[in-house]
Formats: sequence, structure tokens, C-alpha cells
Amino acid sequence: MNSARLEAFTDGVIAIVITIMVLELHVPQGADLAALKAQAPILLAYVLSYVNVGIFWNNHHHMLHMTDKVNGAVLWANLNLLFWLTLIPFVIRWIDETGFTTAPVAAYGFILACAAIGYVILQRQIIAANGGAESRLARALGNDLKGKLSLLLYVTGFAVAFVQPWLSIAAYIAVALIWLIPDRRIEDRLRGARPG
Repeated sequence: MNSARLEAFTDGVIAIVITIMVLELHVPQGADLAALKAQAPILLAYVLSYVNVGIFWNNHHHMLHMTDKVNGAVLWANLNLLFWLTLIPFVIRWIDETGFTTAPVAAYGFILACAAIGYVILQRQIIAANGGAESRLARALGNDLKGKLSLLLYVTGFAVAFVQPWLSIAAYIAVALIWLIPDRRIEDRLRGARPG
């Protein structure tokens, strides 16, 4: 099997996740900045979540360009990743209703960490289905320092939420900032494989 249907399905699910996230935003009750300030927690959660979902989608997109074939294990691993991403709107709603308090901020980190773990599982399944350590994806990823650091920050953010939720938010923002710097590993491999 090739990855075309997997990619199309993933694109559709992620589009729905982003749509649900934006539907959680409510119009401010007034016409001044004070009314907008009351919406600050949900706006921050939305922006952070949009960036995080975008990071997963962007990396997924690049990864599938290095994928020649998929199998059942890859399909299930992809569904696992998507499961965790679909829970992000739920946590945004919880943050909207309670603010950046311990339980919702910890849940947010837990879901992001589980999505990151799901992504790693998907990577490993794709690598296994495409020739193991000699696959194009395995060679492009190398030691995957950014991926490991991201997972560490998500887990740290989850743990720190029980002490200081705002430090957790800082950890989640740090992950987003790390990935806003373009990761060219896969693009460079693809460019090198093209003639001329």
C-alpha cells in the first residue's frame, strides 16, 4: 500500500480538529480591550494549540514524503496519533472554563506528550515498513534531537503543572518555538535524491 489514503485521511482529521478548536472561541461580551482580555486564556490556548497541531501536521507531511509503503501497523499507529490530537479541543474547552489551573494544564501536557509518543511510534512503524535502519526516513531523522527534546519538554510541562501551571505553559511554548525553526533534514534528503 502507498501512503496517499493515509495522508488524505490525516489531513481531513487535522482540518476537523482545527475547525473544532476555532469554534471554541467566543466573541467578547464588550467592545473594548477589557472584554478581549477576558478571552485571553482561550485565545492563548488556541494559538498554542494551533501551532502544536500545525507542527504535528507539518512533520507528518514531511515524513510521508519519505514513505514508500504503509502496512496495517502504520495505519494503527497513525490512528493512535490522531486520537491524541483530537483530544486537544476538549482540553482547550477545559482551559476556557477554568483558566490555566493545574488539572487542565496538566491534561494539556499529557495529551501533547501522548501525541508526541504516538508520533514516535508512527515513525518507527514507517521505518520498519520501509527497510528499517536503512530506510530513507531513518537516515533523514538521524538522532532526532528536536523530537526527543520536544517529548522531554511536554513531559516536564505535565509534571510541573502540579507545582506551577504557568511554567508548564512556558515549556509548551518552548516546544512550539523549537519547531518554528524549520527542520530541513527530510527536505534536504528529498532534494538530494532529485536529479539536477
